[in-house]
Amino acid sequence: MKKSKVFWGYAVLALVIYAVVQLLITTEVIDMYYKNMLITMCINIMLAVSLHIVIGVTGQFSIGHAGFLAVGAYVSAIITTKLMLPFPLAILLGAAAAAIAGLIVGIPTLRLKGDYLAIATLGFAEIIRIIFLNTDYVGGAAGMQVKYLSNWTYAFFGVVLTILVISNFTNSRHGRACISIREDEIAADAMGINTTYYKVVAFAIGSFFAGLAGAIFAHNFYIIQPTTFGFLKSFDILIYVVLGGLGSLSGSVIAAVFLTIVSTYLANFPETRMIIYSLVLIIVMLYRPTGLMGTKEITDLFKFGKKGGTK
Repeated sequence: MKKSKVFWGYAVLALVIYAVVQLLITTEVIDMYYKNMLITMCINIMLAVSLHIVIGVTGQFSIGHAGFLAVGAYVSAIITTKLMLPFPLAILLGAAAAAIAGLIVGIPTLRLKGDYLAIATLGFAEIIRIIFLNTDYVGGAAGMQVKYLSNWTYAFFGVVLTILVISNFTNSRHGRACISIREDEIAADAMGINTTYYKVVAFAIGSFFAGLAGAIFAHNFYIIQPTTFGFLKSFDILIYVVLGGLGSLSGSVIAAVFLTIVSTYLANFPETRMIIYSLVLIIVMLYRPTGLMGTKEITDLFKFGKKGGTK
């Protein structure tokens, strides 16, 4: 009963946030610049949370997330631009294609650990990028022109769906199995947990939502290019998770929001942008090496405060 009340409380809060922002966009209080920043923020949150389930929950060091972003982006762009099918269907099929790609990569590579897994996933992302780079059907190196179909509604509810699914998965029996793998894979295997199965499942779920983000990302601009999905994009997504705190979903969300705002406002200073961006990360890592939230969720802070008040 208590969990049900909490769920509906969050649902009402999400609807209020959506309605207020939508009203501000409709009345043009929020102009196109800030609207685009909000959509970009939502995309980054989806990417951060989808990688969180792989690194933060399951403890698998993957740096090929840009590959799944690219699959979702290009598949959805083909469906809307070449096949002239509806955008919601393109989002679903783009996410499904990314999930299938995650299974194809995950089944053979997730038996690896540490640096070996990181290299394998990075190699996959580069293979995907090179395939799109040399495919004339999607424009090759020149890029592919895409219809502008993304909006605040798609981006916001994409974030809600991503957080809802991954949060529920983490708190389920399957999520606890993934956490046990993160803490001690040998012990988890000794207790009868099928470690490879759960790693592949978490990887596929993360890939699905990266593809979902890719579909919205592709249709938020008028062109997508293979260079956008290079290994630096994978590192950007990795930074969200590490900065937020490994194992903290809300930390990943906060870091994605924070770094999106920083990147947006530093866009006017291209010469010093990366220097300032790097300094911000260094300072945070020096004074908060476990990330902004560590392994805690933002709800844990409220629980702590309530407990302290009763004493």
